[in-house]
Amino acid sequence: MLGLIMAIVDTSIVNVALSNMAGTLGASIDEIGWVATGYILAQVIVMPLNGWLTARFGRRNFYAACIVIFTVSSFLCGTATSVWQLVAYRVLQGIGGGALQPTAQAIMFESYPPEKRNGAMAIFGLGAMVGPAIGPTLGGYLVDNYSWPLIFWINLPIGIAAFFMTLAFIKDQSYVKRDTTPVDWIGLGLLAAGVGSLQYVLERGQTEDWFSSQTILIMAIISVGSIVAFIIRELNDDKPLVDLSVFRSRSFTGGNIIGIVSGFGLFGSALMMPLYFQNVLGFTAMGTGIALLPGAIATAISLPIAGRIGKWIDFRICIAFGLVVFALGCWLVGGLNQQASFEQTLWPRAIQGFAIGFMWVPLTTATLGDISRAKMSGATGVSTLVRQLGGSLGIAILQLIETRDQDSAYATLASGVTMANQNVANMMHGVANQSAMLTNIWSMVMLNAETIAYNDVFRVCAIVFLISIPTVLLLKSPHGSGGAPEPTLIE
Repeated sequence: MLGLIMAIVDTSIVNVALSNMAGTLGASIDEIGWVATGYILAQVIVMPLNGWLTARFGRRNFYAACIVIFTVSSFLCGTATSVWQLVAYRVLQGIGGGALQPTAQAIMFESYPPEKRNGAMAIFGLGAMVGPAIGPTLGGYLVDNYSWPLIFWINLPIGIAAFFMTLAFIKDQSYVKRDTTPVDWIGLGLLAAGVGSLQYVLERGQTEDWFSSQTILIMAIISVGSIVAFIIRELNDDKPLVDLSVFRSRSFTGGNIIGIVSGFGLFGSALMMPLYFQNVLGFTAMGTGIALLPGAIATAISLPIAGRIGKWIDFRICIAFGLVVFALGCWLVGGLNQQASFEQTLWPRAIQGFAIGFMWVPLTTATLGDISRAKMSGATGVSTLVRQLGGSLGIAILQLIETRDQDSAYATLASGVTMANQNVANMMHGVANQSAMLTNIWSMVMLNAETIAYNDVFRVCAIVFLISIPTVLLLKSPHGSGGAPEPTLIE
């Protein structure tokens, strides 16, 4: 859990400090964006290799090495004196962080028999789901009161503790066979090119105006070609880098489809909500973190509830309930406006957080329930990658909607700002400094346009969650013949 918390918190904690980093390092907004983009690019390349790397180096050695890489690079990030030096350290940090998440999940899942996994996942989920909410709060506090290097250096004591605990308590299992075959460099290159290019398109598409940019177009072509070639190569390889046979499990495939949808809404809303709170509602970085905190508290409450009732209720009902409740939370956020008070933001966020527990525990258990322990590390790596790409797709689409809707709303509202409009004429009447008043009016128009755009974004999230409810039927019934776990799950 410590390794997982480090990796997840570090993904969200950086976002609130980007403007401070840009000012300190003399970087442009576009350049500082690579601090976040470089980390995610490195993550998505490593994630699907989790099973192969675990088999090659051993589970304990690999996990301990990832913790060391992440912790050392965290220290280096805090010492960076230029933006590109920081980006290089963040890429190194992403290599360690990308493996920490799926490896931690595989270790946890393999350590419990099927009948105890719901409870274990509930506890484990506290780190996985509460971390993203704590990150902005902690980051906002450190940035407002101290300096941005501290957001990296707080990883040091956690990393050191996690490293020694790994050596003491995590063991290599007999069913994980060491892989000593030569490295498939061609397959590795195709994977890196395909997944890395796809993530680049999703991350940078909005900034570079999508396919009007030659770079985005070339990256998209490289991504499609490399991924297709990689899949063909892996399906015909006796010892593939990524074991795609896990998709023969109906529950694994169905769970990952739901993971794409949930990643779309969870990652997308997690990015857009802080921007909405700061840009429209005028919250500080610390205030934004506090406004997001009820979601973490609600998740902490719902996780053990979901873990307990999962023993008696069909997990598909729990997942569908979580999707409906999260959609409700998104819809309520979409009903806020620029006059919304701090208190009005708390309940929608708490509703979203409560829903997460009912999605996380049963979905993870159902997705991995049919996977044998020998294939667990590879399966968690693939599943984590799919969820990450779903999140990146969600962020890209929601940013596009926000930008286009804001432009459209601004054009519509601005067309009414003329002296023929009685309200405008009344505001301008008798004003000594009409230039300043006009500036205020245009600022009001822009704020209203931005509010409309964000409202549309959150309601799109709500609709996506609602229309995804039928996908729970892709998961096998826990009472059907196919729902029983494989005998290989229990040693």
